[in-house]
Amino acid sequence: MPPRTANPSARQTELLEAAYEYVLVHGLTDLSLRPLAEAVGSSTRVLMFLFGNKDGLVRALLERARADELVLLAGLREPERPVGLVDAAAQVWTWLAADRHRPLLRLWAEAYARSLVEPDGPWAGFARNTVDDWLDVLADCQPRAERDSEEGAIRRTLTLATLRGALLDLLATDDESRLTAAVHRHLALLRGADRDSTS
Repeated sequence: MPPRTANPSARQTELLEAAYEYVLVHGLTDLSLRPLAEAVGSSTRVLMFLFGNKDGLVRALLERARADELVLLAGLREPERPVGLVDAAAQVWTWLAADRHRPLLRLWAEAYARSLVEPDGPWAGFARNTVDDWLDVLADCQPRAERDSEEGAIRRTLTLATLRGALLDLLATDDESRLTAAVHRHLALLRGADRDSTS
């Protein structure tokens, strides 16, 4: 198996992108290398050479999905001029609720669930890493005094739980208007708590 490097070949990058588009449509649960190789214009032999084995390919695809998620989160990160937890959460929900992101979010939900029931498989650590990524970004969106307090940790944990729960409900029901109203109600309560604490 060739070593994974920070600078993959152009062909490896091309095939990873094509495979990523494939799994956004077909998912990872029943991923079979032969139809995947056909769909991306390659062969199982080439995929095995580039990614080592099926688990290696799945890990690379999960890293690719995580990269898309981190692009969104990076846009919110301004620890020196934090936007605030409420505004950050509102921006995140707008992104999560957009129709065009459903394929990525279905893939995220699939990988999250698999990492909980198969902790030693190629999904290992995916759920925990996702939680850590999001909590870190929400922390960077809080003013420093709030960020470093026990109450600040509770507030961002509650906000993440609300966003994640609403996302799973959205993927199950497609009821965007109900869930957007619920998320906004939660954010209004947070905003009200902010006003109360400063009055």
